Amino acid sequence: MQKQPLILITNDDGLNAQGISVLTKCMQNLGQVIVVAPNGARSGSACSITPIIPVKLKLEKEEENLLAYSCSGTPVDCVKLAYEKVVPRRPDLIVSGINHGDNASISLHYSGTIGGVLEGCMKGIPSIGFSLRTRKQECDFQPYLKAVEDIATYVLKNGLPQDVCLNVNFPEVPILKGISVCRMARGIWQSEWKDTDVPGTYKLTGNFTNLEPEAEDTDYWALDHDMAAITPLMLDMTYYPFLDSQKSLQR
Repeated sequence: MQKQPLILITNDDGLNAQGISVLTKCMQNLGQVIVVAPNGARSGSACSITPIIPVKLKLEKEEENLLAYSCSGTPVDCVKLAYEKVVPRRPDLIVSGINHGDNASISLHYSGTIGGVLEGCMKGIPSIGFSLRTRKQECDFQPYLKAVEDIATYVLKNGLPQDVCLNVNFPEVPILKGISVCRMARGIWQSEWKDTDVPGTYKLTGNFTNLEPEAEDTDYWALDHDMAAITPLMLDMTYYPFLDSQKSLQR
């Protein structure tokens, strides 16, 4: 008898976040699920790890076809620990999210949600990050559930190219108008710090500016037009045209 797909789930909002609960239910429709997620919020942790202090792993839930663990580390720690200490075999898919807040454009570089995805990709496992453009901690995820399952099903069936993972972002809308496979928009965060009541201390904030709002092939355009955005990401950050054009720098 063919084994069910084994799906590993993590996030950066923490094990008790609504988004990961919704994602877990979606993935239970597709296979055996193991969740290893931080024991609290780790937003903005990107690809950080915990190299100095020991990381604690705790089994929180055990049901048929579902195990859920909390981890004192980052999303990347969660994937690393799960891969070596938890999963009974190599996962068929890693999914991260559903993040409360989008990870479109350059924001993905700061994202713990995407950090977990990149770690899975580094291990050669098809990996997807899911995020929702919202500021709410309690959301209506119903409009996105079919798209989440469809995208995960596609990747389980077809895989992904070597060293490629997917960054999926949803707009907060009652009905999706479609799905766009698109590139990252060029953008910039500005006015990123505000004063607090304590002199010499500041709180991270900021306003995002899309530097190419008319470009119709970007993730931000898709989100602004009520569409889900699927952006393929590569681990290899080498800029190959420079290699080819600047041979004179070699010695």
